[in-house]
Amino acid sequence: MTRRQVVRLAVLFLLVFIVAPSLVLAQGNILPGQIVPQQCNDPGGCKSICDLAQVAQNVLNTGIYIAVFLSAVLFAWAGFLYLTNSANSSGISKAKEVFLNVGIGLVIILAGWLLVDTLIKVLAGGKFGTWNKVCELLLHHVSAFV
Repeated sequence: MTRRQVVRLAVLFLLVFIVAPSLVLAQGNILPGQIVPQQCNDPGGCKSICDLAQVAQNVLNTGIYIAVFLSAVLFAWAGFLYLTNSANSSGISKAKEVFLNVGIGLVIILAGWLLVDTLIKVLAGGKFGTWNKVCELLLHHVSAFV
């Protein structure tokens, strides 16, 4: 099989199994959710620090979602490079480099989120789930005094 045939086959695969289903699912919301909460879209914008914390959490969730998706695509590309360059040692080394770089990038992104989450939990006493639940904890303490 020539290189041109492999490229044509890859483009056909991409169109049939990736592009076509995404066009069908274009009506739905592919990302994890709305980034800006509805109360921030009202006149006056975000009214509390909790709304801003929710926006930050939504941005982080969307960023991680996109990063994981792109890393899966790049892992697939590296695998394709590895399989198609079996006789070419420079192609195999390029594929291994892509594998390594994508793996390191994904670990850095997820470790950064874990570091921020752990730090906020420790600073706030660790009596809640993820760091964006700080507002629920604060509102609970304020309502106990009222």
